[in-house]
Amino acid sequence: MVRFKKKNSVLGNYTSNQINLMNTFRKLWEQHIMWTRSFIISIASNLGDLTMVTNRLLQNPSDFENVLRPFYGRENAAKFQSLFQEHLLIAAKLVNDAKAGNTAEVKEDEIKWYENADQIAAFMASINPYWSEQEWRALLYDHLKMTENEAVERLNGQYEADILIYDSIEEQALKMADLMSTGIIKQFGYK
Repeated sequence: MVRFKKKNSVLGNYTSNQINLMNTFRKLWEQHIMWTRSFIISIASNLGDLTMVTNRLLQNPSDFENVLRPFYGRENAAKFQSLFQEHLLIAAKLVNDAKAGNTAEVKEDEIKWYENADQIAAFMASINPYWSEQEWRALLYDHLKMTENEAVERLNGQYEADILIYDSIEEQALKMADLMSTGIIKQFGYK
């Protein structure tokens, strides 16, 4: 067994398989926020890599699906993949509409984005008793708000604020990663 510490609290004793699972979810969430950030930068700066960045970002939901499938089966993993892909497609539309100054469209996009977060939170709670719908909703809402703020600051050329927000997004994404992995460990007695 390996002893794993986080800041000032001891998370407990974890096996190498459990730590690998934790690291896998941390990597997936890190990739999610990093490729989302790359997408925002590519849109804001009219970079030539937008298609490639978008394609890589849209790979992330499938990567999550592959990790979730052994635990939750093909149907549930595909459902998560679909909801998470929708999350990204709505975000892409929102950033494009914000850049174009389409205020009415941005408001509609935001409504859809938060509805999607509600769907993800409800779905997560439905497949794992250790995943609280309220906790997931709060985390996802925070994620959306911070990501939206990140995009606004980037689009307005406020790079220092944009970077500070990204640091908060990263910290929060790691919380979501840890919630996913510890929920699976508890639910399945994963050793």
